[in-house]
Amino acid sequence: MIASPNDLVYFVELTNTLNFSRASERIGISQPSLSTAIKRLEHAIGTELFIRSKNGARLTQAGKRLLSHVKQLFQLWDSVKSECLASHYEIQGSFSFGCHPSVVLYSMSGFFPTLFAKYPKLEIQLKHDLSRKIVEGIINLSIDIGIIVNPVKHPDLIIQKLYDDKITFWHACNMNNAQQKLRAGEAVIVCNPDLIQTQWLLKRIHKSGIKYPRVITSSSLEVIANLTAEGVGIGILPTCVALSAYPNKLKSIPKMPTYEDEIFLVYRHENRHIKAIQAIIHAIKQHFKSHSI
Repeated sequence: MIASPNDLVYFVELTNTLNFSRASERIGISQPSLSTAIKRLEHAIGTELFIRSKNGARLTQAGKRLLSHVKQLFQLWDSVKSECLASHYEIQGSFSFGCHPSVVLYSMSGFFPTLFAKYPKLEIQLKHDLSRKIVEGIINLSIDIGIIVNPVKHPDLIIQKLYDDKITFWHACNMNNAQQKLRAGEAVIVCNPDLIQTQWLLKRIHKSGIKYPRVITSSSLEVIANLTAEGVGIGILPTCVALSAYPNKLKSIPKMPTYEDEIFLVYRHENRHIKAIQAIIHAIKQHFKSHSI
């Protein structure tokens, strides 16, 4: 059994007066209520805390030991409250940020240096996964904030649009082999098959009669971009990744299906007043406002 905070407060007040009547008046409760609280605390501890007499009360050895620990407990609680308030009102602490690894490479490096230089007590833990997994993390409180592709609305989340992107088929600018000629029947597709966008695009070219005998799969968009730029095959890539990774080596294939993406900043409603979260949000928005993707 754990003692209630009020019982501990009443106990400390009684140790100050060593008089049930005077202590109850100072606390603002009846004397029977104070006596009941002390008995409840003694039951929780397992021994008497006061020796009662007609002239008042005095602490037992167990009571003296409890008083010492309770004072330490109250000091610790004050410290905990101060730290919690600091995390809410000051720009400091550790926060988890969810995003696809590609987002870090083509955008986040643009605002992290300034953010960290301005707020030396701020820490960021990056968590990488598919967008739907990151959203789940924000909902279940394991992630504080994230950059998400095509998020689904949720009552607990604030969802703010950052920019538009599109995923389509890319080849090397100096295309000179059959692997990168999509309509030649020998093309090699390089893609991440786990992405919904990739699945949709492959279905579209299947329906149009385009055939490709081989597929190279990778979970890394950067690897896909590199293999495509080196002429290994035709890559399925977001425009922001292709143009930021290899702006002079990659070119989108004209008249091919395109999947339109929307990228959003996502966080929980209750985090919107935390100063550190506000600072991170401001830095992200300013970056994307001044750097069109």
